[in-house]
Amino acid sequence: MVDQQLIAQAAAVLRRAQRILIITGAGLSADSGLPTYRGLGGLYNGVTAEGIPIEQALSGPMLQRNPALCWKYLAQLGTACLGARPNAAHEAIARLQQAKPDCWVLTQNIDGYHRAAGSPVQRLIEIHGQLSPLYCQSCGAVSDALQEHLQQPLPPLCRVCSGILRPPVVLFEELLPEPALETLYKQMALGFDAVLVIGTTASFPYIHEPVLRTRASGGFTIEINPVPTELSGDMDIYLRGRALEVMGKLTSHIFFD
Repeated sequence: MVDQQLIAQAAAVLRRAQRILIITGAGLSADSGLPTYRGLGGLYNGVTAEGIPIEQALSGPMLQRNPALCWKYLAQLGTACLGARPNAAHEAIARLQQAKPDCWVLTQNIDGYHRAAGSPVQRLIEIHGQLSPLYCQSCGAVSDALQEHLQQPLPPLCRVCSGILRPPVVLFEELLPEPALETLYKQMALGFDAVLVIGTTASFPYIHEPVLRTRASGGFTIEINPVPTELSGDMDIYLRGRALEVMGKLTSHIFFD
């Protein structure tokens, strides 16, 4: 059971705050039916059928060396994402962004659900990219037909030059996109009144740094997760529970539904 007093306290902070950063991970989309990072049908829980770590199979070098193998597992990700839809927690975040013109979302998720739920694209930082549209590594031609390609032999080929298509997603051993990082650090330099972290256990610098900077400058930090994480000790408020349950309660307090 989520602590109602903590919910009310967190809601009061977010209601007053102007500049807000919402950081989201796989736990947010778990209520859409997508498994979290380590639970994708066992995909990340050991080695692949080929006997190699999944991080190697889903890497930039593997896409170049053996695109069919890399796309075998990209297709599993794509099928999972296309088979579900945004949930009420995504919609609650979009509602908060629409009410607060300086509310930003930084997401690790590649499913595109924030966009689909109505989050303003200009205030959405997809730090790991997204699964579509695909683009040709040879000529740069773009294809929006991800679902169609997943139903055909892999890897998907460009209809213009027959080159191999790929999604604009960050694979293992690839660098994070510079534009996304630049946007994040530009916004961090402006400061945030509050940071809300939802459904991520990651300890990457781009997750920790906004939290630590915000607390150091007098801002407020909140985490929503079913179990405590490495971040929990750095938070002003930790709300234990699933994103769908907690965000519903939180927004009802913010907007007095």
